[in-house]
Amino acid sequence: MAALLSRRALNRATLARQMLLARRKATVAQAIEKLAGLQAQAPNPPYIGLWSRLEGFRREQLSEALKRGRIVRMSTLRATLHLMTARDALAWRPLLEAVHQRGLSGEHSRALEDIDRAAVVKAGKALLDEGPLTGTELGQALAARWKDRAPASLAALIRNNMPLVHLPPAGSWNSHQNARLQPIGQWLGESAPDAASATQDDLLLRYLAAFGPATLADAGAWSGLTGWKAVAERLRPQLRVFTGEEGQELFDLPRAPRPDPDTPAPPRLVAEWDNLLLSHADRGRVLSEAHRARVFTINGIVRGTVLLDGFVAGTWKIERAKHAATVVLAPFARWSKADRLGAQEEAMRLLAFAADGEGERHDVRVL
Repeated sequence: MAALLSRRALNRATLARQMLLARRKATVAQAIEKLAGLQAQAPNPPYIGLWSRLEGFRREQLSEALKRGRIVRMSTLRATLHLMTARDALAWRPLLEAVHQRGLSGEHSRALEDIDRAAVVKAGKALLDEGPLTGTELGQALAARWKDRAPASLAALIRNNMPLVHLPPAGSWNSHQNARLQPIGQWLGESAPDAASATQDDLLLRYLAAFGPATLADAGAWSGLTGWKAVAERLRPQLRVFTGEEGQELFDLPRAPRPDPDTPAPPRLVAEWDNLLLSHADRGRVLSEAHRARVFTINGIVRGTVLLDGFVAGTWKIERAKHAATVVLAPFARWSKADRLGAQEEAMRLLAFAADGEGERHDVRVL
């Protein structure tokens, strides 16, 4: 009979693999590979995600890795923007093609009805072969030929059919300009690492290393892919299988860390859109369903969260004024004095990391 894993045991296992039980010494590339990518819809959260996990992390370390092509920002898992090492991006993106095709739904699907998609993609490739373009420029150039189609939908068709890197400085700290897009092969050029296309078996092993123990539904929520049952049956002989509190089957790597459920978990401020909250179908290992609506907003924002004893206990945000920055902490319930002090100290460390310049005044306010 499979051993039982409590929710708290799942919490500590996930935090250990996500480097949130203790900050680690690692390079940016090593960390992002271990984390199986960082969600990167906005420029600053990946920086804060690495700050919360790495000893002595400095913003210029990630900015330099982006400039040199060691890390790329592009659409991968769930057809959403992620930071990945160049090697993982090259290996994983072909496998995620089906996810990107499903991403062309709703308004884009209607706008592209009855169009020769192959011809549009060919034209888009030819345009990008001439040089990088923003999504707006790409859509407008295609609309000069397909005049009855929405430029945004034409650009979306290209983005979902070609592995396009968002060229730096897009994705760099505090950069909010429109990204110029370029096919990953062109961007990396001769520096492109050797990377055979990953299989779905490979992807499950990497997922479990970063987020396990987990169900097959969890793997689907993380990746956007289907068909995990067949993958798990192939790999079952080399995996460990556990049972969760609700009777669910949990898969894991035999030698992956599964700390004692009573292992101390220090206060942590987790970035907006962090994959810690986006990579399981059942987020109960870190976030109570009762608090979900206070973290996941109706307009698609995933707020920064405060972890106390390993679980989401509130949210945080930085409010800026002239020469001043304040972290506002919003508890979901009354915090103990020790938890409050721990969260405030971590918030002050975040302000030191995220400072806009010398002489900026820093403060923490608890609602």
